[in-house]
Amino acid sequence: MGSIRTRKDTGMLFFDFRYKGVRCRELTTLPDTTRNRQRMEKVLHEIDAKISLDQFDYGSYFPNSPYLATLNKGQGRGPELIQEVAIEQAESLSPAETFSNFAEEWFEENSVSWKRSYRATLRLTLDKYLKPAFGEIEVSRITKGEILKFRSSLAKVQNGNKTGLSPDRINHIMTPMRMILDEAADRFKFTIPFTGIKPLKVPRSDVDPFTLDEVNVFLAKVRKDFLNYYTVRFFTGMRTSEIDGLKWEYVNFERRQIYIRETIVHGFEETTKTLGSSRTIEMSDLVFKALSEQLTVTGKLSKFVFCTGDKTPFSYRNISKRVWYPTLRLLGLKPRRPYQTRHTTATLWLAAGENPEWIARQMGHANTQMLFTVYSRFVPNLTRKDGSAFEKLITENITLKGETPC
Repeated sequence: MGSIRTRKDTGMLFFDFRYKGVRCRELTTLPDTTRNRQRMEKVLHEIDAKISLDQFDYGSYFPNSPYLATLNKGQGRGPELIQEVAIEQAESLSPAETFSNFAEEWFEENSVSWKRSYRATLRLTLDKYLKPAFGEIEVSRITKGEILKFRSSLAKVQNGNKTGLSPDRINHIMTPMRMILDEAADRFKFTIPFTGIKPLKVPRSDVDPFTLDEVNVFLAKVRKDFLNYYTVRFFTGMRTSEIDGLKWEYVNFERRQIYIRETIVHGFEETTKTLGSSRTIEMSDLVFKALSEQLTVTGKLSKFVFCTGDKTPFSYRNISKRVWYPTLRLLGLKPRRPYQTRHTTATLWLAAGENPEWIARQMGHANTQMLFTVYSRFVPNLTRKDGSAFEKLITENITLKGETPC
């Protein structure tokens, strides 16, 4: 199947298809408009159909094509000369076919469907990693070996005080690379070189929740103006972007519920991370009390539940630097990312014996898999029971034959 493309230098449309194993590009003087594309796509469908049926007459569609002139002069050297003409035309179109130019075209075509934060991440990936490595190479000529060599080089990149990017970060760089080449292969009819290249194995997430005693100590010593903030963090499982983007319109005191509908990412208001992240969290008494107290502080000041004095939402980097890490140091607790408050909520709910499906819904997980593969291993350390709950169950409910019940 061929495609209709646009020349970057002139903005004119051209046909791009394969005939007898040769890539053919026929230029037009038609500007890139919806009407012109529709007309050309209709013609292209006819060409594809006739090529499939071996009924295609090149000259009837492109009587002035340089391919035909070369064939007429070649007297039997048609295929070789067609290839020469194809190369000549490829050279005239090469600026639009380099990886850099195609990547920009792909980015522009798809960015409307992406969140602002994701666009920013992809922009960084393109500019910092992909374009410097592949920018001037024709997109259809990138090889599997070059891709593997590039991935290997990422493991040697100097990243602050560390050498080499993490497997997870490398996978996130390779994903848009695969998407770009997959789209290019579909349009230009070449075999994607990513075949057989699997993502790197990523170690299990660093989950290091607080114990209930540590939570109690932290809340007792944290700055009073952040007590409500961290109480809500520790006992709702909200992500940083969710609690920083929480608005009063999504707090229902009558139903004792919090509605997760919006977030703050890099200072911009966004929708939730995924569809499943849009959820309803039930307030515990502690959370209800904290939000009720917070209402007297910011209820009339800002639409955001937690905000600065000038009514803007918190900057998580600033809060982490000024409040979170200093409090951990003061208490002699090992440094942990603020995201561990979310992990702490999950383990405390599990330790309390809450229904795993209910916990998954509160956390915004699609299912209970993460609870059983990640969080559940911390529950024995929190409850200090390690099977005693089951022992109590059978002791209270099972009477062995031959024994007299006590």
